Amino acid sequence: MKPFRLVTIVSLLLATACGISRRSPQERQAEALRIQQMLDSKNYTIDIDYMLPLRSSGKAVSTYSLKVTGDTLDSHLPYIGQARMVPYGGGKGLNFQEEISSYTDSGPSSGRRTVTIAVKNEEDSYVYTLTVFDNGEADIHVHCGNRDDISYRGSLKMENR
Repeated sequence: MKPFRLVTIVSLLLATACGISRRSPQERQAEALRIQQMLDSKNYTIDIDYMLPLRSSGKAVSTYSLKVTGDTLDSHLPYIGQARMVPYGGGKGLNFQEEISSYTDSGPSSGRRTVTIAVKNEEDSYVYTLTVFDNGEADIHVHCGNRDDISYRGSLKMENR
């Protein structure tokens, strides 16, 4: 009976995996174009679903996001790591809204686009490096002056996705 269950589970997983890429090349190209337009407009939100701290194992998360609106960065990200010289109680962490001091966009290349955002507030200075792929998936690496680096994974929030 156990081999039957194993075969059933494996076949269901394979059927699910095969169904993921049923979009036509035209649909994938249209989605990539929409993603490029969102990045060009500097008006996008990345929903976070996984965090990768520097000194501990990764963890699935929900209800966190990073939002860019023109010249403003709205960071609502969890933080796990070692902090140096921060306010008593931990301070704001990576939960703040600040004006962007530097925004560098590499432009599209090889199915991805890299955006580097520098922000500074009264607690620390931060450099966010976003790698956004043509399928809407995104990796975020945050370098802080007074905290350990941390990375996140998520996806670009799109209306019809």
